[in-house]
Amino acid sequence: MTEIPATPAPFPFDPATTALLVIDMQRDFLLPGGFGESLGNDVSLLRAVIDPLAGLIAAARASGVPVIHTREGHLPDLSDCPPAKLRRGDPTQRIGDPGAFGRILIRGEYGHDIVDELAPLEGEVVIDKPGKGAFYATELGAVLERLAITSLLVTGVTTEVCVHTTVREANDRGYECLVVADCVGSYFPEFQRVGLAMIAAQGGIFGWVADSADVVGALTTTTASPVTA
Repeated sequence: MTEIPATPAPFPFDPATTALLVIDMQRDFLLPGGFGESLGNDVSLLRAVIDPLAGLIAAARASGVPVIHTREGHLPDLSDCPPAKLRRGDPTQRIGDPGAFGRILIRGEYGHDIVDELAPLEGEVVIDKPGKGAFYATELGAVLERLAITSLLVTGVTTEVCVHTTVREANDRGYECLVVADCVGSYFPEFQRVGLAMIAAQGGIFGWVADSADVVGALTTTTASPVTA
């Protein structure tokens, strides 16, 4: 057991019971010309996450900490997409419409998959989720239980939506969450700032916040014991 410098206090870190969760680093959200940009967003704000997150993933793999990826998306017939989600907002394109990288947020399409720089390795868990939270209607809880995970290093996009929802879900289930500040991103700088502040407010109401350099430092000085599934 060691500690990672964090806000509001050092984060107790045991690599044997920790997993790195990488949320929705998908082409539809991050690539120029994709769904995220079609909504009028500056995707460079999300793409800034790629390099520090690649370094963090590499450190986790080297230390034996499991890396779990998620992808938000739906079945081709949209049977798992609530009508309210389809109608929400005023986009020029909607979920399921043809986009620059295939049908938008549809499983199996090019845009639904994870960006090349952060591609999962063979054998790493990839969770396909229909909602914003990574626990809703997925096998994530069972995977974490099987691996004896009690703490999560949370990364990905977007900070105020899928990251926040997942951290809140995890908090309600008893997981300790450290959100890695430079490895989560938002299309809106103010949402990024406030979203991170909300995680650690009131003595860590939802969890901790730290920079990737401190997390990588802890990972490179500790090694997880192998877990048999």
